[in-house]
Amino acid sequence: MGNVILDVTDVSKSFGGLQALSNINLRVEEGTVHAIIGPNGAGKSTFLNVIVGRLAPSRGRVLLGDQVLTGKQPHEINQLGVARVFQTPEIFPDLTLLQNIMIPAFAKRDGQFSFGIFKSLFAERGIREEAEHILEDVGLIADRNKVAGSMSRGDKRRLELAMCLIQDPKLFLLDEPTAGMSRHDTNSTIELLQRIKERGMTKIIIEHDMHVVFSLADRISVLAQGAIIAEGTPEEVRNDPKVKEAYLGGETL
Repeated sequence: MGNVILDVTDVSKSFGGLQALSNINLRVEEGTVHAIIGPNGAGKSTFLNVIVGRLAPSRGRVLLGDQVLTGKQPHEINQLGVARVFQTPEIFPDLTLLQNIMIPAFAKRDGQFSFGIFKSLFAERGIREEAEHILEDVGLIADRNKVAGSMSRGDKRRLELAMCLIQDPKLFLLDEPTAGMSRHDTNSTIELLQRIKERGMTKIIIEHDMHVVFSLADRISVLAQGAIIAEGTPEEVRNDPKVKEAYLGGETL
């Protein structure tokens, strides 16, 4: 087994009488892609929100390496090296693609960002060059001066991925990265994520599209009703009777 970068121990989360997560134990190895799948309402997004500090667990602990994430605020967890892509791309729609990329680069370097020092940001040649390099990596360099809000959904997703990549995170969380995309954009995103995978960056992916999951994942955990019911390689999970029942009443995934 490789080095464990994320160690989730006995994590539970309840909202009043609703048990959203129940005794979650999960270990993610460094440099792998770990997919989390499950039916709607299984607790997948709640689980990610616990990791990034948007929700406090009712019980349990989350470690990033030897750093305790539990109890920290989202911006503190981000500074420790956790980046997240949301279901709906979160970008600055009125800014150019290049400006969108430079903002998280500056925040990563200085630990904060203020629009009051926006002009000084663009005097930073090193940050600009790094941002242009990332845009080239994701295939958006030709559009660097376009306003982000005018881009297609697929390109907005590429931009958001680039905004995370420039932070050089230890752990990259992707919440349904292909949601709402056409098949063409989905396939383009898979190709991009496969290139990112070759860099050895550790990723957790939540995804409903099994084509995406089986194309990218090294290991899969299956959530149902807030609990992990199966875990293993893609082939092991594909053939697990509990997973088939949870998804499709026993049909093959």
